[in-house]
Amino acid sequence: MEVNAVFQGGGVKAIGLAGAVCSAEKHGIAFGRLAGTSSGSIIASLLAAGYTGEELKDIIMKTPFSHFLKHTAFHQIRWLGPAVRLYMKKGLYSGERLEAWAANLLAARGVRRFGDLSNGKLQIIASDISTGRLLVLPDDIVKYGIEPDLFSVSRAIRMSTSIPFFFDPVILRKRYRSGEKHEAFRDQFVYVVDGGLLSNFPLWLFDKDTHNLVDPVPTLGFQLVGRAEQQPNRIVGPLTMFRALFSTMMDAHDERYIDESQGFRTIKIPSANVHTTEFNISSEKSADLFQAGVKAGDKFFRTFTLDRYTKLYAQRVKQG
Repeated sequence: MEVNAVFQGGGVKAIGLAGAVCSAEKHGIAFGRLAGTSSGSIIASLLAAGYTGEELKDIIMKTPFSHFLKHTAFHQIRWLGPAVRLYMKKGLYSGERLEAWAANLLAARGVRRFGDLSNGKLQIIASDISTGRLLVLPDDIVKYGIEPDLFSVSRAIRMSTSIPFFFDPVILRKRYRSGEKHEAFRDQFVYVVDGGLLSNFPLWLFDKDTHNLVDPVPTLGFQLVGRAEQQPNRIVGPLTMFRALFSTMMDAHDERYIDESQGFRTIKIPSANVHTTEFNISSEKSADLFQAGVKAGDKFFRTFTLDRYTKLYAQRVKQG
């Protein structure tokens, strides 16, 4: 059975999403259109490029997430250095390594730009904090004078995963057509950050395409649920203060209400023992989270049928 899939963001918790993907494939599920926010955009993009759930598991388990935290000379200056970098770059770490990592994986399957994928195959959520606008990439990139098909998938991933203040925002400069009036120089630049800031679980994304269909292609959501047990944050300087801020801000997504009316199309993956920004996650924790994803998927797909989905989806649409 073919389904559309939407993957929630969750930082290093993405290994749980990979586990649920493995379960889905084991139950005969094939993925049509894909979408994701933050780390969910990584899962969606690699699936769109042709990777399987087992390959995702292998990639994520072998990737030291701490590698993405590129330290510079700023980080060698205790307390003051990180604060200065944050002031100058608007983030503690560059997202360059994550973008390069994603670019290499995608290029191995012949995907560099959105035009390398079938039309509408992949959508990635990001947040334009200059205008307060939710971006659905690649389509919305045209608002900045950029051709969607030519836009880099790995750059979109970097945008969607740029946790505010933790990673540098991605700065876009608007492009103008010949004869088009230019804005003031400073207004030509926009700052783009983590899509989770505005929509961490865009399960609604494909609904507009199925409202009038009797038997819509099911859209399933892969959601990480449960907040990690809180540990006191020892704050001794700007770096530790911002780490505490990031952890609190991103993990707070897990406490947002879960719309029970969406339960018939949501695979809920327990992830309470992992923090979103736990970049030094142990291999044991990663393995446990992967298995939690597999079990959540198995539980969901044991009772999932197209007939039941269609009936419940129609009821939801009727109720508005």
